[in-house]
This record gives sequence, structure tokens and C-alpha cells, in this order.
Amino acid sequence: MKGITKRFASTLANDHVDFSVEKGEIHSLLGENGAGKTTLMHILYGMTIPDEGEVYVNGHKANITSPREAINNGIAMVHQHFMLVEPMTVTENIVLGYEPRKGLCFDKSVAVQQVSELSKQYGLFIDPYAKVADLDVGTKQRLEILKALYRKADILILDEPTAVLTRGEVDDLFRVLRTLRANGKTIIIITHKLGEIMAISDRVTVLNNGKLIGVYKTAETNSAELAERMVGRHVSFSVQRTATEKPGPIALQLDNIHYIKNRVTKLRDINLRLHSGEVLGIAGVEGNGQTELVEIITGLVAASQGRIIVGNTEVPHPTPHRMIDLGVGHIPEDRNHRGLISSFSIRENIMLGYQTKSVFSHRGLIDITSSNNYAKKVLQEYIIKATGTEALASSLSGGNQQKVVIGRVLSQNPNVIIAAQPTRGVDIGAIEYIHQEIIRMKESGKGVLLVSAELEEVVKLSDRIAIMYAGEIVALDTPDNFDEYRFGTLMTGLGKRKDSD
Repeated sequence: MKGITKRFASTLANDHVDFSVEKGEIHSLLGENGAGKTTLMHILYGMTIPDEGEVYVNGHKANITSPREAINNGIAMVHQHFMLVEPMTVTENIVLGYEPRKGLCFDKSVAVQQVSELSKQYGLFIDPYAKVADLDVGTKQRLEILKALYRKADILILDEPTAVLTRGEVDDLFRVLRTLRANGKTIIIITHKLGEIMAISDRVTVLNNGKLIGVYKTAETNSAELAERMVGRHVSFSVQRTATEKPGPIALQLDNIHYIKNRVTKLRDINLRLHSGEVLGIAGVEGNGQTELVEIITGLVAASQGRIIVGNTEVPHPTPHRMIDLGVGHIPEDRNHRGLISSFSIRENIMLGYQTKSVFSHRGLIDITSSNNYAKKVLQEYIIKATGTEALASSLSGGNQQKVVIGRVLSQNPNVIIAAQPTRGVDIGAIEYIHQEIIRMKESGKGVLLVSAELEEVVKLSDRIAIMYAGEIVALDTPDNFDEYRFGTLMTGLGKRKDSD
């Protein structure tokens, strides 16, 4: 890609960027949220037309104006949010649009055979008859890669491929990517995770504010250097966490919480005490009840049994509005489904859930001037890259969308913060800022319940850590009393249960 330039209104997303990848390499594309990474790859995949610049594939100029033309040039993209038809089978999703036929009819047996052979060839083992709706996230991602390979792709673009994967699923993905590289495929990974870049890529291209900063061999650099090039300043990887010598009063209390959904027990006998001035981390492999726990605390679903007490107030029938009134702030794990309305402006999203407060409304009517000033302050404080407060949330990069959600919650100064996956999909500079904010909230006397799939994040920030497995808390201890072996055995159900407190 030579001299790629793309403008969106007054925003220069790509500024004369040169980008190249070699056959049979894994190449990471790194940059802050809004640096222009996804725009550049959308141009390569034909989803966006550049204002200037040229694209060459295998030495030949390519006029790529649609994804189909990209596929015809051997380029495929696996998006961060999967493009799958849930009610259909694995095979039907893979061959969709490229179905083998017998006369005028879809030849299902040939399709199944082709998918099975492709799956076996690349070690991407998936049941060809399985319904997509029944698959876990890691399997869906392997399915997306199989779709690309079925279309004869030689260049695969992966957008934040590990954002929603467990550590085991990440290891499986990296094994697959190395196999693809050994088979001569070229892989471009858009990611914020520096550790994963160092583990899997051959070279790294760094963008900053739409400009090319440089291209580096991974073996000749390190995480600290890449982070500094990405954000243009030194980035601290350590958090100055001060231990809580004496816990404050209980800010949130859960007593004997049980939750049954569709006759399946999702949570069993959950007892927790979150103190003011404390970060209580929830660790565990995703899918072990963390989501349900957060939904019950924030009033999104009702517990089947048990008590929730906020401060000194028992809440017999929690609702989101009631919990907000009691000073419980919620940073949801999925910003797209729970955190934002993408067709609303940034200003409107910053008000969501708080719109009846006096800072936003007067006598039941939204105060446009006041809400706009409030939104401007959030944009500035949380360093959100946007053209203005009336820009649609859908126009922001994923990381800046996350900052809108976090800014909305923390700017309201809640007493209890439920932070579920707060740094998912954001860059290292934003992660540093969010971690500092969590510690600042703790030190100002707030209680923070941190739910994260990033074990390092939980250990770094938490005063105490609760391990969840199969809907139960199997251990509760200080970070110093855990090591990798104990984490591993508890998170996989091999450890002994310890009564929670």
C-alpha cells in the first residue's frame, strides 16, 4: 500500500501511509485507538475507498473497491465482531456465497467433504454439522478463519483476534496462525496487546494519529519501545497500588446469591463483601458465572435467591435505575450490547442512565447546553478522540467507544464501581489511564469490583482476588497468596473450595 490517504470530514484517518507485508509472515499493525489501523485495513479489504494512494498485490496494481474484489485478489478479513449466520451450520456458513452445486441445487455432501478436508489440513477441527449458535467464541473464530481459507485467501487480516478469547483459546489461535504461516499464508493482526505481538509476529508496523511511525522486526525490539512509539511518550507498565491496611466499611454485600436460568444453575452460594477503598478482583475462565454475577448486582437480571446490600440499604428487587440511584456505577463487559447506542451521539450516550439528573435535565426536559458542556468535559478528561459531542458513537474507534462508557460512569463519582472487562479492546495508553483511574477511585474511598479475563490486570490492581469456577467462588485471597499453579488449578476446577468472605 503506497501513500494511502483517507479523510472523514475534518478527520485525517490515514496520512500518506506506506504499508507492506511479505509472503509467509505474521505482521502486527499497532497503534492507539483512532490511529488509523482499521481504516487502513478496511481500504485493503475494499470496505473503504481511499482518497489517495495505490494498492499492489504480488507486485501488480489492484483496484479493490469491494470485499468481493479483495477476495478475488486473495485477501480476506476476520472482523472483531464475527460475521456469522447463527441459525445455520458450520458448513453452510463457510460455503455461503460460494456453494458447490449439483445442477441447480446446493450439493451439501460435497460442501461437508470440502469443509472437513480444509479443517483437517490446517488443524482447525470443527464439527461441520454443528449449529453456529451452539459454538463458543474460540470455535467461532476458527470458523471465520476457515471461511477465509475456503475462499482461497493468501492474505488474512485479523482485527483484534484475541479480544474475547481465554488464554487457552489464544494459545490455540497462535498454533493455528503458525501453521498457516508454515503453509505460506500471510497474516496481518490488528491488536493492542503488546505481549501477544512479541509472542506471534515477525514484524510490526506502528501508526500514530494516522501517520506511519516505522516498521520494526519484532526480534529487535521490545514491548516498552513499541508502546513509546505508539503513543509518543513513555508508558508506565507498573501501577502504584497501595495496599489497603484497614478495610473501610462494606460498600456492597452479597449473601447466598443463587441464580438458575432455564433450569441450569449459573450461580451457587455467592457470598462477597466489597469494602470502601478496595479493589476486589474476580478472576476465572470466561463463562463461569462472571457475566451473570455482574448482571445480578447491576439489576439487569433477578437472582433466584439471596440478598444484595448497598452500603446500609438492602435492595430486595434491584433494577438498573435503583442501583444507579444507590451510587452503583456499571462499566459493562460488552460496550456494543450493554454500553452504547451506536446511533446516538456521544452527548446522548454520556447521559444514558443518568438523564434525569439535574446536570442533564430540568423539569423533565433535556438541557442541551448543560449536557453538551458536560460531554465536552468528559471528552477532554478521558482523552476521547472525536470530532465533537454530537458525533455518533458509531463513528468512534472501539477504544474511544470504551472511553465514552468509562467516562460516563466514573464522571458520576459512584460509590461502587462494577468494572467488567474495562480495558477490553483498548490500547496500551488507554489501559494505563484506565488502571490509574481505578486506583484513583479506590484511593478516594470507592469500592471497585473488577471482573477481567486478563489475569495480569486482576493481580496488578486488586487488594483481594476471588476465583470463580462453575458459578461458585472457589477461593478468596490476597494477590500475594496466589501463584500461577494455584491460579491454574482453581480456574480449571482442580483446586479446593475455600469459603468466601
